[in-house]
Amino acid sequence: MATFPPYPTHPPTGPAGGALRHAHWWQKKWVRYGALTTLLALSGLVILALVREQTGTEGFLVGLGLAILPVPLLIAAFRWLDRVEPGPWRNLLFCFAWGACAAALIAIVANSFATRWIATATADPSSADTLGATVIAPVVEESAKAAAVLLVFLFRRRDFTGIVDGVVIAGVTATGFAFTENILYLGTAFGTDQLTGDRGIASVTAATFFVRVIMSPFAHPLFTVLTGIGFGIAALSADRHHLRRVLLPLSGLLLAMGMHAVWNGSSTFGEYGFFAVYAAFMVPAFGLLTWLVIWTRQRELKTVREELPAYAVAGWLTPAEPFALGSMRARRIARQYARHHAGRPAARAVAQYEAYATSLAFLRHRGRRGRAGADFVVRERELLHELWARRDVARPALDHAARATAPPVPVVAAPWPMYGVYGYGQQTAPYPQTAYPAYNPYQS
Repeated sequence: MATFPPYPTHPPTGPAGGALRHAHWWQKKWVRYGALTTLLALSGLVILALVREQTGTEGFLVGLGLAILPVPLLIAAFRWLDRVEPGPWRNLLFCFAWGACAAALIAIVANSFATRWIATATADPSSADTLGATVIAPVVEESAKAAAVLLVFLFRRRDFTGIVDGVVIAGVTATGFAFTENILYLGTAFGTDQLTGDRGIASVTAATFFVRVIMSPFAHPLFTVLTGIGFGIAALSADRHHLRRVLLPLSGLLLAMGMHAVWNGSSTFGEYGFFAVYAAFMVPAFGLLTWLVIWTRQRELKTVREELPAYAVAGWLTPAEPFALGSMRARRIARQYARHHAGRPAARAVAQYEAYATSLAFLRHRGRRGRAGADFVVRERELLHELWARRDVARPALDHAARATAPPVPVVAAPWPMYGVYGYGQQTAPYPQTAYPAYNPYQS
């Protein structure tokens, strides 16, 4: 059991931290952001030119219009999973851009080079294409997508605290990659239809759209999520477990490559190989991973309810807040209450308060298990400062949400006859069989 330092007994005057050391020019934030933005922009321009060269302008536009359809749904799904402790949008934008630009460019160049090399070495182009799809492509593509997860894990460590974060980061990266790949496949299919004159539901474009967008929009996210889970479990490990923090992400990456290889190789299993792999492998795996993520999200809410009462005892939170912050319904009611009474800025402040309180609960949970870093005290004071700065707006909303969602306590009639106060044998009416709200110290 970890020993915690005493809680602060007065409001913090500002974020904790010592004096910043002088940073070299290459360590400055604007330099890193500028270099990363330039890299992604150049990758985007090159991949745009390559895809347009293979599909033609008209095919590119058709592929773009069709490929973008599943993107909002997938992003919304991953954002919904991340609602307990939502990460910053800039991480998701980076991951999507990395998948769509950098990872896609690496995959196209490396896959083409490897396939041509195998075809030249074996003098068998057909087997080279099969080997490239089932062996080379899974290794190259999953490694390229995993690079984004690794970068967030290393340089945005405070935003990467568990399995759900790994799933969201990996899933959004893979969504970006699938977006670019779908443009290429759909645009090429459209070009084929233009040459053959096929139209309607019997066209190659319609078949490609059905397989890639309708039946399997989650395929690439499903593969890369395994890598994200490996990083997420590693994030839950203590810093001293160096071997575990290396082997877990590698194991997840290998599983992602294996699942990707089985999926790509389904076309070689006969006429119905694709549907057999889809029904017997992909659908169960998708269901299992969905259950795992939702179960993990419920455990996160339980952690919030269990860890935050310590701060309520210390006076940093009101007694009702741990209950409200541990319920997604109560959180939503609190934001709605703030928006109705004080406008959108107040609702935004309540949402930030909920996110900081959740981070505080997770930080204490890691500390209690001996997994917190050396900056535990510094990070704790930073989060308490953020909560204190928003308390005037958030507390009334959360107290209202706690009262609105308090579980009812049923009061039923006693099993024996009730007698009146003013005379023995005078039976009174039984207590009404109604439900009264649970006791709440803030309800007048």
